[in-house]
Amino acid sequence: MGRRVVICGIDTSTLPRLTAKEAVALMEKVKQGDKGARNRFIMCNIRLVLSVVQRYVERCNSPDDLFQVGCVGLIKSVDNFDNTLNVKFSTYAVPMIVGEIRRFLRESNSLRVSRGIRDVAYVALQARDEIERNNEVATVELVAKKINKTIAEVVFALDAISHPISLFEPVYSDGIEAVLVMDQISDVKNTDENWIKRISLAEAVVQLNDRERSILKKRYYEGKTQIEVSAEVGISQAQVSRLEKNAVKRIREYV
Repeated sequence: MGRRVVICGIDTSTLPRLTAKEAVALMEKVKQGDKGARNRFIMCNIRLVLSVVQRYVERCNSPDDLFQVGCVGLIKSVDNFDNTLNVKFSTYAVPMIVGEIRRFLRESNSLRVSRGIRDVAYVALQARDEIERNNEVATVELVAKKINKTIAEVVFALDAISHPISLFEPVYSDGIEAVLVMDQISDVKNTDENWIKRISLAEAVVQLNDRERSILKKRYYEGKTQIEVSAEVGISQAQVSRLEKNAVKRIREYV
């Protein structure tokens, strides 16, 4: 008895199966224009779609949408497959199904990417798959050379269509605690040292008198010149300069 698995509302145990010999004979009928044979061949290969959908189900809120798109890829594979070549149908069909699903995910991305960039990314992915099928390592340099684009163009296009993930996405779990994406991201700006400096700076500013704080605010936050500050505060530019230097010196000493 086949194992019962339900995916996208389909009970896989009810799907028909074909032996290799039956598949070849049925494909010959498909190429002869037999619509009944075509429908049966498609139904017998639905498992290919379901196997691909499982790879991408976490990237889409609707597995049913992925399944429908994958079926489009399967149908295209059946209609375009060349049965005169010594190639298994699944070898030809799976990349077609994957391509349709990837295209759907790119175009349904909430971040709008221009058509030109998506086209470059699509061609780059095809080139990468072709290189990998030849048992080569699909480096960015090799992909760029194959599609006649610069490395920067390929990297930019592939980054543009990458599916965004949550910072709270787990990347590892030992069954007790999980390591999240945010745990693996370094931040050179908001470090502990910088936080301490900001706190110290805020405490140092509190030690100044109202006039000194007002001068520093106008000079460093509002971007005004000493002459403009002197006109607003009602003291000379020399006094503004002296008060500013003394305030900055006290802050540095405190920090």
